[in-house]
Amino acid sequence: MDIQLVPIEQFQAFLISTARVAGFIGAIPVFTGPQAPNQVKVALVFCCSLVLFPLMQGYIPEISFTPPTFIIFLVAEVLIGVIVGLTARLIFTAVEFGGTIIGFQMGFAAANVFDPQNQRQISLLSQFQNVFAIFIFLAIGGHFIFLNAAVESYRILPPGGIDLSGSAVPYLMELASHMFRLGIQFSAPVLAVLLLSGLILGILARTFPQGNVFLLSFPLNIGISFTVIGLTLNLVYITLSREFDDLPNRIFTLLSFLQP
Repeated sequence: MDIQLVPIEQFQAFLISTARVAGFIGAIPVFTGPQAPNQVKVALVFCCSLVLFPLMQGYIPEISFTPPTFIIFLVAEVLIGVIVGLTARLIFTAVEFGGTIIGFQMGFAAANVFDPQNQRQISLLSQFQNVFAIFIFLAIGGHFIFLNAAVESYRILPPGGIDLSGSAVPYLMELASHMFRLGIQFSAPVLAVLLLSGLILGILARTFPQGNVFLLSFPLNIGISFTVIGLTLNLVYITLSREFDDLPNRIFTLLSFLQP
């Protein structure tokens, strides 16, 4: 019985396609941490590559790959996925930044928990808002954005060329500055109420010196903060939905800046 072997050129093209798909899937926040088994990640990358390879094959150049050239191609493809994933990671970093500010102001500065996704200690409020952002990301189908971007990226940025000396790095810096503004937006309602609460408690401390306003401020600030957080969850959902809806435009803009 004759065994039909896959041509080496087609197999190399499949590996190049798999490298980019692996970079995009690895950029999805749900799969960035070690809580997702490696077997699941590998199986998902392989299955998505099999499905998307017929769409990507036409954009892969038909050249004779030597081992050094082939390795450079693979590294460049994974790097593209990692850079694109940074655009989504900045949104979740903004959420964690806002939660850290809120937790510090409401008296939870020492209440840290271990984040298995990033393998570090983060604020309790940061972990809560990070999980809330992931739920919103999955609820609106944000993970499909990366699969669609993986296919469209071959039309915008074919394999074999990536330029980091153009407008890509300044654009990433602009997104990073937007991250800080977004973090302030998340924490602004709670900070405004806590500022007003501190002003009122300061007036009470001057009016009733015999009262222990300092001990009263801890449960009062915590209760007020949780109340404001609960009342503004809908606003957080609207803000995150807007950011995730704009994510494809940011990805395609970044890919266009990476063109050589």
